[in-house]
Amino acid sequence: MRPSLKPILAAAVIGAAALSMSACSDPAPQGRGIYLLMDTSGTYTQELRKAEQLINAILAKLDPGDSFAVARIDTGSFSEKDIVAKMTFDDRPSQANRQKRHFRETIAKFIREVKPAGHTDITGGLLQAAEYLNEKNPGIKTVLIFSDLKEDLKKGYIRDIPLQLLGFDIVALNVTKLLSDNIDPREYMTRLEDWQRRVEDGGGAWRVLNDFDRLDRILTASR
Repeated sequence: MRPSLKPILAAAVIGAAALSMSACSDPAPQGRGIYLLMDTSGTYTQELRKAEQLINAILAKLDPGDSFAVARIDTGSFSEKDIVAKMTFDDRPSQANRQKRHFRETIAKFIREVKPAGHTDITGGLLQAAEYLNEKNPGIKTVLIFSDLKEDLKKGYIRDIPLQLLGFDIVALNVTKLLSDNIDPREYMTRLEDWQRRVEDGGGAWRVLNDFDRLDRILTASR
């Protein structure tokens, strides 16, 4: 008795459909995306030379295909206009090196000319960072916040907004202590705890690093 062709044909159709679905599925996200927020309010601008050194160190660690953006934190930071420099580096190493050189020059010019902002919209900066990195869709999403983490909003600005940070690593850097923190250290600790709670409630991972050598190890490990 000849075997029925129906089971064979059905298996072939299912297999072809599975292959088609696999071919049409989006590839897994690749590379790294790093978004650095620089606090430009008040006297914190005196710390920006450190930020420039940090940016140059990050550029040295990034590979072709990685994305990097640097933005200022000012009075209203939920805006594309606050992005100082941004780039997805070319797969050709020679072109990527030229892009990095231009990136460094752009940042150096900004640091020389920056004027202190009147207010500090950290939440708006985080929202903008998440939007940018979600659009780039890298395999690793990292937001670096170079700030004392003291948010000071202009009257009328609404930032009591849940953060959507699932899959993000949020790293606070150079969290300097304010004069009021020296008087009452509980202010400093509460400020860190409040940001940690907001980030983790939004699904993100939170850490504070004031030792830049530790950040270097993180960037190396995430290759």
